Amino acid sequence: MRKDARATDKSTTRKTEKMKPNIHPEYREVAFLDVSINKTFIISSAVQTKETIEIDGKTYPLFKLDTSSASHPFYTGAQTRIVEAGRVEKFRAKFAAKNKELNEAAAAKKTKK
Repeated sequence: MRKDARATDKSTTRKTEKMKPNIHPEYREVAFLDVSINKTFIISSAVQTKETIEIDGKTYPLFKLDTSSASHPFYTGAQTRIVEAGRVEKFRAKFAAKNKELNEAAAAKKTKK
């Protein structure tokens, strides 16, 4: 019952205050261009830009990225394939060295007889 009393108690609700003027950066929609794959994302941001781009008849500030989640190997899964390939090659090299040692030992044993 106490929870209900708190939920309806209007004296504890916070008053909304306005932000101070002229100290906050402009928050607007910005076009982010991933130059490695030439893909554009429109996201709200406060980033400062000098260039603009027109998309669907609307002009957006443009921020160019070298890599984004659409092209980074961690997010695309390409990184895991590289790591797995490295593991396979490491195993093959280790197995080939072990196999070579066994073959040499067997050859040496045959020549002693």
